[in-house]
Amino acid sequence: MAPRVLVSDELSETAVQIFRDRGVDVDFQPKLGKDKEKLAEIIGNYDGLAIRSATKATEKLIAAATNLKVIGRAGIGVDNVDIPAASRRGIIVMNTPFGNSITTAEHAVAMMFAVARQLPAADASTQAGKWEKSKFMGVEITGKTLGVIGCGNIGGIVCQRAIGLKMHVVGYDPFLSKERALEMGVEKVELEELFERADFITLHVPLTDKTRNIIDKDALAKMKDGVRIINCARGGLVVEADLAEAIKSGKVAGAGFDVFEVEPAEASPLFGLPNVVCTPHLGASTTEAQENVALQVAEQMSDYLVKGAVSNAINMPSITAEEAPILKPYIKLADCLGAFVGQVTETPIKEIEILFDGATAQMNTKALTSALLAGLIRTQVSDVNMVSAPIMIKEKGIVVSEVKRDKTGVFDGYIKLTVKTDEQTRSIAGTCFSDGKPRFIQIKGINLDAEVGRNMVYTTNGDVPGIIGLLGTTFGDAGVNIANFQLGRDAPGGDAIALLYVDAPVPEAVLAKLRERKEIDSAKALVFNID
Repeated sequence: MAPRVLVSDELSETAVQIFRDRGVDVDFQPKLGKDKEKLAEIIGNYDGLAIRSATKATEKLIAAATNLKVIGRAGIGVDNVDIPAASRRGIIVMNTPFGNSITTAEHAVAMMFAVARQLPAADASTQAGKWEKSKFMGVEITGKTLGVIGCGNIGGIVCQRAIGLKMHVVGYDPFLSKERALEMGVEKVELEELFERADFITLHVPLTDKTRNIIDKDALAKMKDGVRIINCARGGLVVEADLAEAIKSGKVAGAGFDVFEVEPAEASPLFGLPNVVCTPHLGASTTEAQENVALQVAEQMSDYLVKGAVSNAINMPSITAEEAPILKPYIKLADCLGAFVGQVTETPIKEIEILFDGATAQMNTKALTSALLAGLIRTQVSDVNMVSAPIMIKEKGIVVSEVKRDKTGVFDGYIKLTVKTDEQTRSIAGTCFSDGKPRFIQIKGINLDAEVGRNMVYTTNGDVPGIIGLLGTTFGDAGVNIANFQLGRDAPGGDAIALLYVDAPVPEAVLAKLRERKEIDSAKALVFNID
């Protein structure tokens, strides 16, 4: 059955056709996003939801989306999606961070020109027949210092354009390396130095706890007299009331704002002030950008629903279309390793260590870790997946660490999971052979070669004669058929384990009878999802 996607905001017909061409059943209802009740009523019928800004994917809507697997936002901002709620429900949230980069950067540069030359006020005056040449004395941009806060996709394009305008660009970005800054022609500085040196300041960062109110009255006090500030990124980065006071006092010579603390912005302290240019969140509003993000979100959602590829996800590691078929058997392996430990560990887990050896260390280990954590926690939460598992593990306070190393043994690559509780340490390792099927290759430090079956029984015991017969007799008396088995031991007369493949889950009463025998230390029924 083809996956179903609901498009509840305006997307182009070309974008809608991409869904169809890629085998997705698409329901195009571009006005539905504004009808919250109707949307909540039908959202449970869909695997994907494609939106722009009109649809609000709230916690209430997500709770009603019982089959939803992915939300795709045509645009960079995901303020209208409750990401924690989506993550807890295992729903991937994607955006399109590159489709409107040029458009938004150009808008910031346009705002800078408009503020430098007071263009909107001069236009209004001229069209009113006033011809006030002397009133609108502007400043040149050439030779001025532009401070760019955030030098990522959009900020990087602004830097490039500003250098072309013969501006000197200083940039603040904690993730910008000195080498990359040198390549861009940008002088990397700390935030306080940027405030002190810049003639123009433009913001290009997301709204987070660290960036909220990044420009307030204290920051404004550190700036040059006559500075001009541009914000085409996110409302809330600048304290509008503080900026308004700085403009009234003459400290700030002008500002260009495309985004506001509250949107739609029906009122703002900035409205009506001299040389303040305001636009209604037009950063991405060009024909080219709107088409680009629509096409991109359709491609991304289709690739995920049809091929399992994940790109530009906010809450999950990306998996390219090329990676997906290679990674798929190892994701299954990781899930089975986690499921094994989750089913045999009875006390609360404190630490998780995941070792990627050889070829697996070169893979997308973030995705493999997410799959392993999903398998591990599934015994406690049945509807967990690769999106929600890392959130749940973090909420439980469990420490997760990854180790990568070059090939050390006979296998091209394998994954080893070790968990620690207050009482014990558990470990298991596995790999995939050329047939793509997951195999356990080590349990409790004991080597073996066991293909993963749907229903298995795991026992531990001392290495003494008669164990195979004991297992066979106990299961035979209970009418349980043993299809195959794998044995292992650490040394003659030492610790031993057995993995038995059975046709159906073994009743707990049978396992209890087995555990009554002094020769058997423990016996567990295991179930694995190997589809």
